[in-house]
Amino acid sequence: MEQAPFDLVILGDLVLPDAVLPGGYVAVRGEAVAAIGQGAPPPAAAVADHSGMLVLPGLVDGHMHTSSSTGWPGIEGATMSAAAGGVTTCVDMPYDVPRPVTDAAILREKVGWVERLAHVDVALYGTIRKEGGVEAIAGLAEAGACSFKLSTYEYDPVRFPRIDHPTMLEAFREIARTGLMCAVHNEDQELVARLTEAAKAAGRTDPIMHCRTRPPLAESMANLAIFELGLEAGAHVHLAHSSLARGFEAARLFRGMGGKATGEACIQYLCMTEEDLVRLEGFGKCNPPFRTADEVERVWAALLRGEVAYVSTDHAPWPRERKAYTGDIFAPGAGLTGMQSFAPLMFTLLEERGLPVTLMARFCAERPARFHGLHPKKGAIRVGADADLCVLERGDFRLDARDIRDREDARWSPYDGRAMRARVAATWLRGRRVWDGREVLAKPGTGRFVPRQHRETYLGEA
Repeated sequence: MEQAPFDLVILGDLVLPDAVLPGGYVAVRGEAVAAIGQGAPPPAAAVADHSGMLVLPGLVDGHMHTSSSTGWPGIEGATMSAAAGGVTTCVDMPYDVPRPVTDAAILREKVGWVERLAHVDVALYGTIRKEGGVEAIAGLAEAGACSFKLSTYEYDPVRFPRIDHPTMLEAFREIARTGLMCAVHNEDQELVARLTEAAKAAGRTDPIMHCRTRPPLAESMANLAIFELGLEAGAHVHLAHSSLARGFEAARLFRGMGGKATGEACIQYLCMTEEDLVRLEGFGKCNPPFRTADEVERVWAALLRGEVAYVSTDHAPWPRERKAYTGDIFAPGAGLTGMQSFAPLMFTLLEERGLPVTLMARFCAERPARFHGLHPKKGAIRVGADADLCVLERGDFRLDARDIRDREDARWSPYDGRAMRARVAATWLRGRRVWDGREVLAKPGTGRFVPRQHRETYLGEA
């Protein structure tokens, strides 16, 4: 019997992790990729012509906080900005208001909010309570958590606690039994607290002191503790954000000792410096802070050596008033918006350095999907994968934070006004156009919860 035409064919220059296919096509049947190729496209019920544009896999942002400031209702706006930014799968952190995701029942409750509110697909982290929470780890894994998150630094004793070393070791051992990855916020509590106290006592609350009170040493000390505990426990431990090249170098050394050690680079550590924090004040405050221009170069070198697991945004859409600087840099919330700017900014950074766009498909789609156990469903233009695509139109553009698709008080960006060499012309989620370059076409509930697909640990091997 003759095969029926495809439901949809999408035309454009296909960006794969190792090659660009000019004049390519993606044929879709149902919600999945059914064929890819070049040249004359096969017959289909509908054709989306993006000829001359780059068609990448939908980005997978492996690190975002939809609910850390506004609770689970924040899922709606954050995933709207994801759709507008070419991000088709968000991996959401567990440190939610008012309750972190510390057991299977809370995870299932959050899944319900995802299914009602999300505009793109969402995978979920789990975490543990400060005390007595290790026994819930197995249940979180069974309920579909893709990864775990712990912290060496305490922002809040309930929502975002510091986990002491004995408890962290116990948790790592239990997480190792699940096969899942455990990301860790990597800053040394004692050093940061003491330096912050001293700065305040000296009356130094100007913006640069955010960097000075969270120096590279605070990050590196935490990294070593995380990797040593992970090595002892046999767990895959992961730096949730390394602003330092030596974080990736340390991970490589521990892998050489037989450990399962990795780390990600947030996009701000590929382009922002201490001078940007001084300029942006509270709107440039994140943890770990921006580093020097020389360190930015070293992080790029680590990425090009293949030492970086993947690139994420650490998107945290604080209300604008929570980011305002009024003379005390320690008062504003820590975190940046970055979802809607992710694809244009990453493409621009690669173009500015003369680097291939294939790196974007690799580090912003395929690899995060692999690390979080969402491969082969997510992260690649591959037969059988979800038909998730990010279409980039090349040209001269400028980011305008007023265009961010989120609640009004979240329409701010550290990249506001930056020249961009591309814009997101369309976003496709499971074969459905959810962004047309002007408006989010998806409705709340279009997105789905994506449970971890398997328990195979990925450390970046080919």
